[in-house]
Amino acid sequence: MTTTDDTSIPNYLDRMRLDGRNYVVLGAGQGIGRQVAHALAQAGAARIVTVDIDAGRATEIAAEVGVGVGWSGDATKRSEMQRLAAFVREEVGTLNGFVDIIGISGWSDILEITDEMWDSQFDLGLRHAFLASQELGRLLVDGGGTMVFVASVSGLTGAPMHAAYGAAKAALMAWVQSLAVELGPRGVRANAVAPGSILTPRSRQNMTQERIDQTGRMTPLGRIGKPEDIAGAALFFSLDLSSHVTGRTLVVDGGVSSLFPYLSLIDIEAAKNR
Repeated sequence: MTTTDDTSIPNYLDRMRLDGRNYVVLGAGQGIGRQVAHALAQAGAARIVTVDIDAGRATEIAAEVGVGVGWSGDATKRSEMQRLAAFVREEVGTLNGFVDIIGISGWSDILEITDEMWDSQFDLGLRHAFLASQELGRLLVDGGGTMVFVASVSGLTGAPMHAAYGAAKAALMAWVQSLAVELGPRGVRANAVAPGSILTPRSRQNMTQERIDQTGRMTPLGRIGKPEDIAGAALFFSLDLSSHVTGRTLVVDGGVSSLFPYLSLIDIEAAKNR
């Protein structure tokens, strides 16, 4: 005996729209943050608060996306995040979600990490996320919404010279799970994106073209990541397409973490040519 499936079919294209919704992008001034702001705007977001510590960049990106309003401040300070929350209430009204991009990786031998570097990595990798979750989260819990954070594969593996950065990002991903559990009943979803190597304006300054090409050759998809690759994942978590996804971290690394650890694609190519 067969059973007819009579469940309703949703309009999936509608679930790919953000019409009438308002968002905050923390770290919107360049790179991944800039791409996220544009992605949200293209999906129909009504207003986007573009946050950056550099006032000029915040204003520039706000103008670029067309529906933005710039705001500048230090996201690692509670008083500043309280000021941002007040600004959102006054200038935007209802908040439907935020995407937190902030983070700068520090490099150091594990035995040479200073107290200052440790504190800096946790401020830039975790503290701002904690403050955003609380101060902006209070604007979300009544009507529901989304929180999206950018973590790192360094928080999932033991990346050399990245101990402090990796520890902060690992803590961030644990924080996301707690947010999902505690705020889920109040309609708030929290997720994270963990990038691999991404060619942002900042990283480009520290990488030679030879290093960029080598990273691409060692990546299964054949290229180093781009800021828009991470923005696409952040957009997915902001859309209703992911309405039953929370507390998760999506790895976006071009397949690098799927490689057998003792065999790179360069080795494979060399073997083929023998």
